[in-house]
Amino acid sequence: MFVRHLSLGDFRSYERAELPLGPGVTTLVGLNGQGKTNLVEAVGYLASLSSHRVATDAPLVRFGAERAVVRGAVVRDGRETMVELEITPGRANRARLNRSPVRPREVLGTLRTVLFAPEDLALVKGDPGERRRFLDDLLVARQPRWAGVRQEYDRIVKQRSALLKSAQPYLSRRARGRRPRPGAEALDPASEAASALHTLSVWDQQLAGVGSQLLYARLRLLRDLGPYLTKAYDEVSNGQSDARVAYRSSLREATAGRIAAGEVPEVAELHEEVVASLAEVRDQEVERGVCLVGPHRDDVLLTLGELPAKGYASHGESWSFALGLRLAAFQLLRTDLGDDPVLVLDDVFAELDAGRRERLAAMVADAEQVLVTAAVPADVPASLAGATRRVTLGTVETDEEPAAGVPAGAAEDDGASEDDTASEVDTVSEDDGDGVDEGEQVAEADGADPS
Repeated sequence: MFVRHLSLGDFRSYERAELPLGPGVTTLVGLNGQGKTNLVEAVGYLASLSSHRVATDAPLVRFGAERAVVRGAVVRDGRETMVELEITPGRANRARLNRSPVRPREVLGTLRTVLFAPEDLALVKGDPGERRRFLDDLLVARQPRWAGVRQEYDRIVKQRSALLKSAQPYLSRRARGRRPRPGAEALDPASEAASALHTLSVWDQQLAGVGSQLLYARLRLLRDLGPYLTKAYDEVSNGQSDARVAYRSSLREATAGRIAAGEVPEVAELHEEVVASLAEVRDQEVERGVCLVGPHRDDVLLTLGELPAKGYASHGESWSFALGLRLAAFQLLRTDLGDDPVLVLDDVFAELDAGRRERLAAMVADAEQVLVTAAVPADVPASLAGATRRVTLGTVETDEEPAAGVPAGAAEDDGASEDDTASEVDTVSEDDGDGVDEGEQVAEADGADPS
């Protein structure tokens, strides 16, 4: 699997850009702020429909433009697929595969990437949300159908949290002892409370149904990832260590303990445990107006020996752990899918000491396609020698020939001969198909029935 050509229209700093690529190593060289990361960010967006740098799509659209278009020619097993995404802030994004309109989520799996970036240090030192996102992104890369379950679960949590807040006047302990104000509208508190409890129980079942599936998938993924992580950490740190991962669940203590020890309960048991755990914290949830149980409250515990990496690992050990997680993800996808995901190394080598730099380069050199960004060529180890593209203020050029990309204000006709790649980036027409809003409800995973 590799990206043969990348085309951008009004994406980040690029009014228009054309970037020819190929198997092997391609290094994008340029000073900070020139647009290197924007190019690999676009590759990642084609693979995941999200950015590793921002949480929303609005910053991806060039200032003053209405929409951005990202197009990539992806080659897998000798067959080429054209993936095109139109990003329009405030509206549903649009997608095409080989010029045919599809729902954006249908492009998932066409291209897979594993991205190393300076932000990866947050996997070790950051909040639990960083580690949950790592697991869920890898889950979707491994089996794209989980994107629908993940989205549906987020919708349920949002709706259930809104209900908890609206039900506080009837269900909270303060409300149960409060007398109605004189002259207030006559309401039957008992009836309102009963209605709120009934509605909450319906959402409890929905959260348990979808949440248990997502939790089960995470646990199986973590079980498969663990051996790869231990091996990758030892290789990148050049030593023997005991790097491990465990899942910290928000379920009741007994079940959470079994899960932390590596057990993977079946979906039916997890469903029952979610329901029971929700009942146990009902009063707390009502008082606080938030959902306190479920995959959205869980964490991944990273340990070196008996100590948690967060707070105890040195800076170098934290980097080794972050790199180990990404390398483990790459090896897992390579083994599962039978081909290599595209590896992206975004300004990573500048963050590492010489030893880790050389060891990381040796570990990824055999990947089918590696995209590297660096401020200066000297940052990139010699073992990753390959094609070089120089990036300067939105202009991309090779070492041999200029103008692989077109800067803002350049002429529209670049004289290229390939219609699908080097021609002007087309927008996805309004009648090409229905877009999909971020909140659309989909249950595509096996057995998912959130209703």
